[in-house]
Amino acid sequence: MHRSSSPRDERYLLPVLLDNAAALSRQFLDGLAERPVQPGAVPLGETQLPEVGVGTQAVLDRLRDSVLPAFTGSAGPRYLGFVTGGGTPAALAADWITSAVDNNGSDASSVAAITIERQAIAMLVELLALPAETAGWFVSGATMANVVGLATGRQWLGERRGVDVAEDGAAVLPGLRILSGTPHSSTVKAAAMLGIGRRAVQQAATIAGTERIDVSSLASVLAASDQPTIIVANAGTVTTTAFDDLSAIAALAREHDAWLHVDGAFGLFAALLPSHARRLEGLHLADSICGDAHKWLNVPYDSGFALTRHAACQGRVFRNAASYFFIGGALPDPFHFGPENSRRLRALPVWASLLAYGRSGMADIVAECCACASALGAWITAHPDLALLAPVTLNIVPFRLSDALLAGRDEAEVVGMFLAAVSSTGDVFLTPGAYDGRRGARAAFSNWRTTVGDDLPRIQRGIDAGIAAVRRR
Repeated sequence: MHRSSSPRDERYLLPVLLDNAAALSRQFLDGLAERPVQPGAVPLGETQLPEVGVGTQAVLDRLRDSVLPAFTGSAGPRYLGFVTGGGTPAALAADWITSAVDNNGSDASSVAAITIERQAIAMLVELLALPAETAGWFVSGATMANVVGLATGRQWLGERRGVDVAEDGAAVLPGLRILSGTPHSSTVKAAAMLGIGRRAVQQAATIAGTERIDVSSLASVLAASDQPTIIVANAGTVTTTAFDDLSAIAALAREHDAWLHVDGAFGLFAALLPSHARRLEGLHLADSICGDAHKWLNVPYDSGFALTRHAACQGRVFRNAASYFFIGGALPDPFHFGPENSRRLRALPVWASLLAYGRSGMADIVAECCACASALGAWITAHPDLALLAPVTLNIVPFRLSDALLAGRDEAEVVGMFLAAVSSTGDVFLTPGAYDGRRGARAAFSNWRTTVGDDLPRIQRGIDAGIAAVRRR
């Protein structure tokens, strides 16, 4: 076995080691269709820091033999949890190159890196039919995109009242509230991170039987108080894929001097289908937008993006200064517009995917995922032991076990048993779901590999196996 104490000892082996790593990656990907989607708690054994390293090839061998089998098949076609995409061929290839060039995508001294990011954002802006002047930067995911949007909104609200939160702190803007009909957990987390506070996130009234904001009720709430307000509207909730009326809410925000942030982590890309594009009318009026490329755009983790119509205000929040920074470059330094000083070049996989597949290729992914969700929803509707928690309107299928199957047992306990049994088949992975006081399961279709013909029968068999396990116990 080759033993190494320094990477310099391996510099001449690098081409071979990269070839071997690529072969190992191919082996993993080639087996995605058949490997267990959720292998469970596979023991990896203890690892201790060696005094003298074992060398890269020995590490690759260990990865092959004991580590890769323990990973979930989240890149594969039947992992239906958390709205998780996979890496398209173009995105994966570009992600490898991202690691190879290892550019810090934060300062304009890497002109190519910053140019790629600007071009990728411009293509996203065009894809979503937003105004060309919309600015944006890549962040780690939807949570940080929400942090950026809320932080910028707080700064804007403060400036409208003659105070500077970024300079003087949150105390100069008391009473800030966040109104949302169905806030995602990351919005609540972002409020806590920013010092706004979880209790500042207030649920706006929703239209009966939906997760959509009741616009008339929101109008009354805004008219009753002049508190500084951030409205978080949804472009696709995580359970029922509800879309708020963005045009009407934007009009209220302007009338009452509120900030409109749209959480569109995956639902933004419904705009690619003519049958769903109308649900995003008014998106161009948002002050800030949260998006997630490692969902429906199917680029590798981690890759979110934050868009805004108020780049200068965002820059006042995240402005950075150090003696070793270049000043006055031709391109803006992204570390002045987001939370990270050091960033992986997340833009390159997005840039490559959009160029490789274009609008139509991305629309094909969205359409097939929606077709899978629709077909599974129809199957569940006809199934004697299942029922939908809510209608299937996009790519998510929330469903529950029938009352007859529950047989008076504790619903949460039985659902947990069902999900564990489904996962143990290795054919499909589902997450818990809940809606309107009932607990169940949630299937989220967002992977480019998933098809109705190849994967839906195996998904159905996995669900039936879970039902059989519940019945036996």
